[in-house]
This record gives sequence, C-alpha cells and structure tokens, in this order.
Amino acid sequence: MRSPSSSFAFFWLWRWRWRRPGFTLHYRGNDSVSRSSAISPTRPNCEVVVKYRYILLGAVCSLLLSCATTGPGGRKSFIAIPTSQEVAIGKGMADEVAKTEKKLPDPAWQSYVNDVGQKIVNVCDRKDISYTFTVIESDQINAFAAPGGYVYFYTGLLRMMDNEAEMAAVMAHEISHVVARHSIKRLQAAMGASLAYQLVFGDQGGQAMQAAVGIGMGLLFADYSRQDEREADKFGIYYMQQAGYDPNAAITMFEKLAAASGDHQANIFESLSSSHPETAERIANAKQEIAAEGTLPPGLVLGRSRYIEMRNRLPVPSKTTGK
Repeated sequence: MRSPSSSFAFFWLWRWRWRRPGFTLHYRGNDSVSRSSAISPTRPNCEVVVKYRYILLGAVCSLLLSCATTGPGGRKSFIAIPTSQEVAIGKGMADEVAKTEKKLPDPAWQSYVNDVGQKIVNVCDRKDISYTFTVIESDQINAFAAPGGYVYFYTGLLRMMDNEAEMAAVMAHEISHVVARHSIKRLQAAMGASLAYQLVFGDQGGQAMQAAVGIGMGLLFADYSRQDEREADKFGIYYMQQAGYDPNAAITMFEKLAAASGDHQANIFESLSSSHPETAERIANAKQEIAAEGTLPPGLVLGRSRYIEMRNRLPVPSKTTGK
C-alpha cells in the first residue's frame, strides 16, 4: 500500500508528462478541452514519442545483440559485419594475395602447416569458419592472417624455426587474431559507417565488397594495436598448450625474432612501431602466462626431428632479402 506522500507524488506524475528539452510539457486534467491542444500540430503526442522511443531502443538492442561475437576466452565484442561477409572479404583478399605472392610448390609443406594449424583450430574459441593455411615462398620473415580464417607463412620465417612448437606458437598467435576478429574490426573502422552499412544491408553490384577488399589489402600488413597484440599473445600461448605443444617455444620464438629484426623484416610479433608492445615486455608477459598455469602437464611436444626434416625441404634462400 502506498504512503500518502507517495500517492501524492504518483498523482502529480500521472497528471504531468515531461518531454525532453525542446519538446512541450503536457498537462492532463479534467477539463473538457485538454490544455495540450495549444501544442503545434507538427509536434507528436508525448505518448507516441515515448512509444516509438521504446521501439527504436528495442531495435537498437536487437541489432547490438545480433552483432555480438565471441572472442578468445568467451569475451564478447560488437561487430556489424556478419561472418558471411567477413569470409567473403577474406576470400577476396586471398585471391589478391594469390596474384602477388608465390605459393610454395611443395604439397608436403602445405599439408604440414595445415596439420599444425588444424590442431590449434580444434582448441580455439572460434569454429564457425573454415581455416586455410598457406606457405608463401619468400625470404621475408613474416606471417599474417586475413579475415575469415586465411593464414599465411613465409618460408623466410619457417627457416629460422627449430621445432614444430615454434611454428605452432606463430600459428596460434595468428589464429587468435582471427578468433578475436581483430582484422575485421579495424577494417570496419577504416570503412566508415556509410560503406559498412552498404556492405551489410544493400551492396548493389558488389561495389562495397570490392571496396572492403581493397581497404583490407591496405591494412594487411598494418600494425595491430597494443591491446590486440597482447590478446593474441596471451591466447596464442594458451591455444598452443591446449593443442599439446610446449608453450616455452613461444618465448624462444620471440627471442629469435628480436635477434633477427636488426637485419631482416621481422613483422610478426616484432615491435616495429610505438603502437606495439616492446619485445622484452612480450617475452615477460609470455613467461608470466606460462608461470600462471603452474606445472606444465607431461607430454607437451616440441617436435624437433620432424620439423628439421621438413625444414631441409625448403628452397635455398636468395642472396637478397625479399621475394
């Protein structure tokens, strides 16, 4: 039962309806003619305004919920570009990469990276897409992931590795970028609201898709943010261990890339701009992540013998760096 004071307040709240600044205050009394009749006919009734505000709010909430995606560790993020469009953009970018980069003509190596990649995929937090792993014949020390699950390794990077676990460390790092949709998030930001809306809701003639692929190619080798790199480092270490690899291989990989960066273009993991965490910081973070797991379970794999055998199949590097 209401108290007298609350009943009085309720009575006046019922009689007066407040509209937001710029609108009119409505009075509801017992007069035969409402005092709100003086309101300009171009102004909507308060009840109508409130009604449509709730409808709009519901639509916005539905849109946000439909855009919610699950990243590493179950973290939610909001991305307007749906998975189907992300995969289509990634396919378009993969077609462009195929035009400019030489795929290593060794089926054994292509099968090998796919085997390791699928082990990481089996334990990752995103399985709504198919992952494609490709080795590019180039002396560059690099690896990258395009939207939609397209992951690439350069032979220059593979030559400097000493075991399968080091390859798994880089693989898990790149897959973590895909799981968190880091590439599609920065692509969405670069596209702008108008182009993103056209891509999602009405891409006449595929022009928005072509533009998205072009923008994506421009961002392919751009630096990720510090937050994105830290996230890929953290969950990459977790994924590789869950797949059965020794996570300490991630630390040796960091150290090798730090040593190589003085003479080569070591993009992956390496701090080449102020937007990335320093290599020393990332090594320290990796050690902290591994220590937080406590005693590592027995049977974690390095896979040195098989990797050395495969590494001997790689083409001899050219005298100059680059392709």
